[in-house]
This record gives sequence, structure tokens and C-alpha cells, in this order.
Amino acid sequence: MTSTGAMYLLQAAGGAGPSPLFQLGIQFALILAIFYFLMIRPQQKQRRQHEDNLRNLKKGDNIVTTGGIIGTVIHIRDTMKGTEPQKSMEDEVTIKSGESRLVVERGRIARVITAARTDAASSTTAS
Repeated sequence: MTSTGAMYLLQAAGGAGPSPLFQLGIQFALILAIFYFLMIRPQQKQRRQHEDNLRNLKKGDNIVTTGGIIGTVIHIRDTMKGTEPQKSMEDEVTIKSGESRLVVERGRIARVITAARTDAASSTTAS
């Protein structure tokens, strides 16, 4: 409902009409709602999905770093919290790119190109 629609409803109800400050408040609320649903919420969802992809990174995945280096994950060194490993964005990920091996932080990976195929997935497609 627009602010003019709200104004008409208030006038039909017998009120003297909304104050200009009330109309301005409704307009700001509508603008903020539009920004939230069109810009902020999708970006948060995309960021959560990217972080989930990085936390589920495994050996054999093809990745692209923020610097543009394309490589394959060959080792992930998780940080230890106490006696159990904990996945964080500061973990060291060793990748192979061409003939070189590089160590990058998990958080510096821009995207995962292809996930490594598991044995279960390859055995079901072979049947």
C-alpha cells in the first residue's frame, strides 16, 4: 500500500488526515523494505552459501583464488581447538596449479569450480 493509499484510508475513516511526518515515515519504511528485500537479503544469502562451500571444501576440488589462480586442492590443514579440528577461514589450503604448489588461506578462495567426486557418486553412475 502506498502512502497516498494510506492517506485515503485515514480520510475515509473520518480523520483529519495523516500528518506530513507520518507520510514521510511510511515512505522511508517502504524504501528501507525495498532495499532489504532486493539488495541486503540476497547478498547475505549468497555470502552464507559461499561460506558453506568453503567449509565443505575437500581434497580434489577445483578452485579459483581471489588473485585469479586456478588450482586443485591437494591438502587442507584445519586449525585445532583443543584436541579436535575446527574449520575456519584462516585454515591453510595447499593447491596445485600447473607444476606449482601454493598455500592459501581458505577465506581467500573466491569460488569452487567443481567439487571432487566421491566414490559413492562415481559407483552409482557406473552401474
